[in-house]
Amino acid sequence: MSVGSGPQEGVARSRRENEGGHVVQQVPIAEGLFTWPAEEPRLLGARCTKTGTIVFPSDASAPGCAPEDMETVELSSRGTLWSWTIQGFPPKSPPYAKVETPATFEPYGVGYVELPGELRVETRLTTADPDELEIGMPMELRIVPFMDDEAGNTVMTFAFAPAEEG
Repeated sequence: MSVGSGPQEGVARSRRENEGGHVVQQVPIAEGLFTWPAEEPRLLGARCTKTGTIVFPSDASAPGCAPEDMETVELSSRGTLWSWTIQGFPPKSPPYAKVETPATFEPYGVGYVELPGELRVETRLTTADPDELEIGMPMELRIVPFMDDEAGNTVMTFAFAPAEEG
């Protein structure tokens, strides 16, 4: 699904009310990137049945594997923060989907989360506060709002948050 294209047949959706009490559709940033809506969402990767290599996203290919050797797998929702930084200026658009100006931009965390026994995922982080981030800390998957599209839908994406204790 391309951002800004509006509702499409077969695209997962969720409904919520905005601050004004109006019903808003929530749509994924891309179909097949994560399970959603779901009580416990998961990223969707692919595993090569010949080598066991796991890739993300699921439509990626693995070295030495033909497309017919790839199977979709749900990845772990918990991992470890491997590396991180704070994006302190607006990325260029395109390719970045969200058009922002220096006045509207809010810094955000971005990092790599290592999913145990699987792979490292490049991801947004739910915090941009350096005091809340530490390499090696436990992280967990969240589905969060990214932007509103031209049709007024809230486009949802994945991010990792510091894991809650317990």
